[in-house]
Amino acid sequence: MTEQHPPLRSFGRLKSRPIKPRQAALMETRLPELRVPPGPAEPAVLMPGARETWLEIGFGGGEHMAAQAGRHPDVLILGAEPFTNGVASAVRHVDEQGLGNVRIHDGDVRELIARLPDASIARVFILFPDPWPKARHHKRRLVQADTVAELARVLKPGGALRFASDWADYVDWALERITANPAFRWTAGRADDWRIPPADHVTTRYEEKRLGDCAPVFLDFVRA
Repeated sequence: MTEQHPPLRSFGRLKSRPIKPRQAALMETRLPELRVPPGPAEPAVLMPGARETWLEIGFGGGEHMAAQAGRHPDVLILGAEPFTNGVASAVRHVDEQGLGNVRIHDGDVRELIARLPDASIARVFILFPDPWPKARHHKRRLVQADTVAELARVLKPGGALRFASDWADYVDWALERITANPAFRWTAGRADDWRIPPADHVTTRYEEKRLGDCAPVFLDFVRA
């Protein structure tokens, strides 16, 4: 019998520095209220009456997620992030802005996706994920054929998937693997479609650091 192993981690360190006292307090008081509970993740239960549900994978410090939630208060936004400092920052954004439409999964997003119903998500954001630039680590990248297949399962027909990165090799990697799945169609018609940030994009401090090897590239896909 073949032994079953959990998927490789697609993220690196879980914590980098001590969490500030106020954020630590919010992690104790607010995170339990915001956390997606165990069991089936039913959007209709998490936010009754929501117009639709979006998912941000690896929300970093939560700036983009909070901004989108503020712009679209009738949309349930699910955010997944395993990095403790990022979760603490996101909880602070949610608390300070009084956002009532954000729910957080502080762990591997694949665990959350597995609990989502079919065709339950309208938009997915994968913005500047860990690039794992060394070839021997490419197997740890989030964008793999099985993850793309799971995203195809949870996205509604006509739903949108946005991938952004400032690592040229990861852009090529993601484009190849996402378009290899017949459920997805790349929407770009000209170079500016991937070179210029989409009108609804929210630039974060992390993106502004330009830590990659190319200018940010934005790939938008539609679920067939």
